[in-house]
Amino acid sequence: MAEVTLAQLVDKVKRSVDFTNVGMIACHNGVVRGTSRDGKPVSILEIDVDMNLVEMVLKEMREREGIAAVEAYVFPGIRKVGEDVMLVVVAGDFRENVFKTLEETVEKLKKTVVHKKER
Repeated sequence: MAEVTLAQLVDKVKRSVDFTNVGMIACHNGVVRGTSRDGKPVSILEIDVDMNLVEMVLKEMREREGIAAVEAYVFPGIRKVGEDVMLVVVAGDFRENVFKTLEETVEKLKKTVVHKKER
């Protein structure tokens, strides 16, 4: 899959859901921060992504109650400060289902799919 924008992912989700049962779409746009969690400066982030695992995580999240669609894109390779790292879009019935699934999707992708090295 070529690099995508958040707007493209939202459009894809909107084209795929039945708005009879969807009342919310929530998005995550992770970017390279200029400092690590411990405050050290970061100039680039090197990202390795297992796309097969991405699809497995998305499949699992799509099966959750109240969720109509989940899409994500993780940018592989070298990313500079301010550049996109991960995009996630979740559509569903109610905000408590959507927000919970969005947060858990981001966490699961970060922990199991993405391997990063700050430099």
